[in-house]
Amino acid sequence: METTLLEPSKWEQFQAGWELFRDPILCALIAGCVLGFLSVYVVLRRMVFVSAAVTNTAGLGVALAFFAEIHLGVHVDPLVGAVVLSVAATLLLMIEPARLRLSRESLLGCAFAFAGGAAILVGDRIAQEAHDIQGILFGTAVLVTPDQLQAVAVAGGVLMVLHLWWFRGIAFVSFDRIGATVQGLPVKLLDTVLMVSIGIMVGVCARALGALPVFAFSTLSAIAALVLDLRLPWTFFTATVLGGIAGAGGYLFAYFYDFPVGGSQTVLSGVLVLLMMLVRLVREPFKSRA
Repeated sequence: METTLLEPSKWEQFQAGWELFRDPILCALIAGCVLGFLSVYVVLRRMVFVSAAVTNTAGLGVALAFFAEIHLGVHVDPLVGAVVLSVAATLLLMIEPARLRLSRESLLGCAFAFAGGAAILVGDRIAQEAHDIQGILFGTAVLVTPDQLQAVAVAGGVLMVLHLWWFRGIAFVSFDRIGATVQGLPVKLLDTVLMVSIGIMVGVCARALGALPVFAFSTLSAIAALVLDLRLPWTFFTATVLGGIAGAGGYLFAYFYDFPVGGSQTVLSGVLVLLMMLVRLVREPFKSRA
């Protein structure tokens, strides 16, 4: 008498392979939380295009690292390439564009288009690493290594401690630059700390998760939180939580329903924006009565 073995369910497979899935889930959770926190600055300071340009530049940095090793015989850690170019792009975008007789939007558009196009061109010359380039551009947290998780965790932890410690100063400079100058705060220093923080975190996370979900975490998390019209500290907290949900939740959705990870994380970030809009619409009548 033949016995048929039942194929284990997705949940059973997930439990059995937890050690395999743990690192990418933790990486996505940390990246989503930290980028979600920073996204409030990105959106309120109208730097959304900055985030897009920097994520593309991080992808270019990784592609150039592969190119250097394959064609020039020079070993460059892709993580280093991503962080160096993203920080360099962030500092470059801090230059006052009026000196070049350009608007800030023009400068950002040039950086975004050039970095994205250059990453594709460089990727075309490293065919054996094409899957890595696609992952960098569109996201594939399945490939997160322990080293990448460690880099995201260390960078995220240090930056969160720094930003919570200097929260009042950085927030003051970001949202009332003139007032901060009058009060004698080191405006340039705090501004540079914020921009370099964004560059470092975007570079580290883009290498591990891909540019597309990183851009989503660093913009849509804040948009979702701002829809609720909360006080500033609660807006930062909500954006942090929503970023973490999009990161870890997007990975789980991709696994259980067989979708690409980066796309799932990005779409979930957008769904959270729509959900917060719905919450606001439901809450509005009660708020008006109160």
